[in-house]
Amino acid sequence: MTKVTGNLFIATALATGVLAAPAMAQDNRTLEEIVVTGSRIARQDITGVGPATVLTAEAIRNTGVTSVETLLQRLPSSAGFAGNQTNAYWANNGYGTAQVNLRGLGINRTLVLLNGRRVVAGGTGANSAPDLNTIPVSVIQRIDVLKDGASAIYGADAVAGVVNIVTRTDFDGVEVSAKYGITDEGDGEEKSADLTWGTSGDKGAMVATFSYYKSEAVNLADREPCGLGESGGQLVCVGSSSTTGGRALLPNGQSINFNQTPGGNGNFYEPYAAKHNFNSNPFLNAVNPIERFSANMFGHLNLSDEVRLFSELMFTNRQSDQIATPGTLRNLTVAANNPTNPTGQTLTIQGRRLAEPGPREFYQDVDTWRTVVGLDGHFANGWRWEAAFNWGRNKGVDGSTNVANLDRVRQTLNTSVCSAAAGAAIPCGDYLGAGDLNRQVLDYILYTSRDSGGNEQISGTFDLTGSLFELPAGDVGFATGVVWRKDKGWRDPDALTVLGIANTNQQDPIAGRVKAKEAYLELQVPLLADLPFAQRLELNAAARYSDYDLFGSADNYKAGLDWQVIDSVRLRATYGTAFRIPNVPELFGGVSEGNLTTTDPCSNYGALPATSVVAANCRASGVPAGFRQLGNTILTTVGGNSALKPETSDSFTVGTVIQPEFVEGLTFTADLFDIRIKDAIRSIPGSTKLSVCYNAAGLSHPFCGSQHFTRNALTGEINFLSAQPVNTGREKMRGFDFGLLYQFDLADLGVALDWNATYLDKYTITPFQGAAPILFDGYIGGGNGGFPHWRSNLSGTVSDEKWNATYSVQWIGKATDFNAAPADIGYRSPNVFYHNIQASYQVVEGARIAVGVDNLFDRDAPFIKSWTDGNTDTMTYDLLGRRGYVRMTYSF
Repeated sequence: MTKVTGNLFIATALATGVLAAPAMAQDNRTLEEIVVTGSRIARQDITGVGPATVLTAEAIRNTGVTSVETLLQRLPSSAGFAGNQTNAYWANNGYGTAQVNLRGLGINRTLVLLNGRRVVAGGTGANSAPDLNTIPVSVIQRIDVLKDGASAIYGADAVAGVVNIVTRTDFDGVEVSAKYGITDEGDGEEKSADLTWGTSGDKGAMVATFSYYKSEAVNLADREPCGLGESGGQLVCVGSSSTTGGRALLPNGQSINFNQTPGGNGNFYEPYAAKHNFNSNPFLNAVNPIERFSANMFGHLNLSDEVRLFSELMFTNRQSDQIATPGTLRNLTVAANNPTNPTGQTLTIQGRRLAEPGPREFYQDVDTWRTVVGLDGHFANGWRWEAAFNWGRNKGVDGSTNVANLDRVRQTLNTSVCSAAAGAAIPCGDYLGAGDLNRQVLDYILYTSRDSGGNEQISGTFDLTGSLFELPAGDVGFATGVVWRKDKGWRDPDALTVLGIANTNQQDPIAGRVKAKEAYLELQVPLLADLPFAQRLELNAAARYSDYDLFGSADNYKAGLDWQVIDSVRLRATYGTAFRIPNVPELFGGVSEGNLTTTDPCSNYGALPATSVVAANCRASGVPAGFRQLGNTILTTVGGNSALKPETSDSFTVGTVIQPEFVEGLTFTADLFDIRIKDAIRSIPGSTKLSVCYNAAGLSHPFCGSQHFTRNALTGEINFLSAQPVNTGREKMRGFDFGLLYQFDLADLGVALDWNATYLDKYTITPFQGAAPILFDGYIGGGNGGFPHWRSNLSGTVSDEKWNATYSVQWIGKATDFNAAPADIGYRSPNVFYHNIQASYQVVEGARIAVGVDNLFDRDAPFIKSWTDGNTDTMTYDLLGRRGYVRMTYSF
């Protein structure tokens, strides 16, 4: 009879608190020396204190998924926004990158580890989180997800939790696998191939893998023909007011639009109307293509019975691209006497699509390296030690085709310097009418931008763990260690982008580094054992001291209680502090000044009532009585802020694990989590700072400080206003995690049922002191991603010696649009269920075939009023529709 083994299911650890894992795990040692994620103490069992989830290698194979971010973003504990191929246009860590966002608190508040060690940030320069594309699924033994703050154990960024990806180290032989998938629409092809070779013996072990993955594009118009908006109680196509013919403003204030038909009457124009708007969907992708190659090696060599040399070598090349709508030209003056201007009046082009050359194409080409070398061993008293060096670096280039040089565009409109003659050095351009720009003009004004950048991380660690002494309830375990780490990032945008003369957002170069020295101590103290209602009561405590060259020192601590009441009931609780350091762009992003539309509250304040708080504050700050703002803009400083401090947080969890004796194989867990973040880093608009300051009695708000704005003592004009990021926000989150695992035998079959769910009870963000809290729990859209109250995964696996089948259901609960009114279409999204199925069969010994279907019932993404792309929230829902795949694996 086939028994269901522990590696058939997802989230065993959630059910038992298990996270076996490895900062210093030894392949040739016994369970007595297991180290669990969330702790660095070698334990006599694999039970951890905090709530956790484990995805095993077999569970991953049963999903058919070939990307790490998809595995993690399907977890109920993931929320908000994290990059992937569907929402690449909204990625804030760089196009083409992929991340995980535990609890929806932000990708830079989830710490990602590989074999218990940090991973360099990924992207094309000065990025804030690792790119999960650099870790192929084929190397993974399991993924441990600790849903608990852990800065006392691991240092910065472990605010929402820790994802520890554990690689295969115990493989003997050769394994070859290949997968092909395609959607019901015949697009979105997905191909992957993996080769794994491993050997082990008395002297050591080594595993090498080679992985290739390629996916093809899915055009957005093939899923959603146009963008939708509500009109008259119905959804209708809406488009961009930047038109192919060109929308222009006449001196009398009338908006007109020029010929929309390529090859039509070039002198035709008419009043602008919505019919002229541009449909962007054919020029965007629902899924963007990506191609990557990875080569990896993990091994160890036994130098003696007590000492081992280990190493990790990894390389990944990622090439990805995205199409985008043709660029827009704005605020261009066309003189009345310009031969291309049929109106006879000087006009201003408000929005003209450069549709003639087609879409822009963004591209990225990124190389990532990682090297870990170290020694570990044990002393005669059983204490274990490890010394390791960890180096990671990535370099990349990115850019876009069909970018316009605005200086050259203006030259082509200046008839004193341009010429209509063939072969002219500066050709004259006709921007008033679709298709009127000829090849000569396009070649003159367009170019392909090229940016470059990278990230690097270097660290050295030393760890020691063992037993200090014995108490009546058991050994007192400890772990201690020191860390030195340096992170740096840099980004060099294209020269024309830096100068601000490209029709794209201006960028400045970024470069910076952060150094840290840390020390930690962790204790495991057994308080009671083998007593009525106290089979085991254990205290876990940890403290960490961090010293940063830019921020000074910080202390973090954590305490937990693990109480095995009786065989079937276990209680657990943790409390700890955590922190996140500002990333390189936040600290070192290029500082620049610009005239931003801003109203000075003190302009004409003398007309305000005598009792006005604003008037009193303006007088108190020395603003002259008759002061009036000149114009409607104020010179504002934007960019990074080197004075930022780390964010801090407090987290609390309490839960239970129930394994009833009357139902063998059943485990149920429930955990409460509560997270509070202080000094959250946010960029507050200058106008908001001024308004908040002058409406605060006695200029008492922190925004009134000179680091935020100053005035000319003589004229009263604002001569410095900062919109740089500051430590000002607060966030509060509370919710519950549930898990149920039931394993049993049915006739000759093994069955495993696994359910995991998260209920988000409360999530509020207060952007600055005195501001009204913004509700996030139960809301979706507006570029924030989704925060439904309920998320869940349910899976069932049936297996025999030669075959197994897995059926899973992902549930995304109802949510309210951030920006919709109750009567609006799309105000509330419905419950959405995605059904996935896979079956595999062992054809002959060593050969297995698997087939599967994702989104089995072809569930469409619901309409969201404040959609990102495809009329929905691409950060939450599936745009591909039903798709199938087949995978072949052969081992020998």
